[in-house]
Amino acid sequence: MDKKKGFVRKTKQRDLILKTLRSADTHPTADWIYEQVKKEMPNISLGTVYRNLGKLRDLGEITELSFGSKYSRFDGNPENHYHFVCTECEKVMDIKGCPVDKELDRQVELNNDVEVAFHTSLFYGLCKDCKNKKEQD
Repeated sequence: MDKKKGFVRKTKQRDLILKTLRSADTHPTADWIYEQVKKEMPNISLGTVYRNLGKLRDLGEITELSFGSKYSRFDGNPENHYHFVCTECEKVMDIKGCPVDKELDRQVELNNDVEVAFHTSLFYGLCKDCKNKKEQD
């Protein structure tokens, strides 16, 4: 952010990284994003991808997800929502049809004298593909 002017300079790299992430139907790692972006911008470095992911996260354009695994995953949808993590293939998916429970935020605030900004919920189990594979074995 340019503190003198109060804005963040747009860059081709950052725009391409954001476009790539938002077009993904998964929650990819930085390495996956790098491999995709590199196809269109061969001279980009992995460090540039990491720096821009950090900047996009700080700007609230994306969310960084860390589930205790080795690598962070990135979500192009910055709105608060829930996720499902497959315990077999480690795929991360958005939960559909389950709106964020704002009443839960309110109850935590009332009962703990705190101000809740947001909360997360993770669901764990087998994704559709892994479930089908298990049933066939």
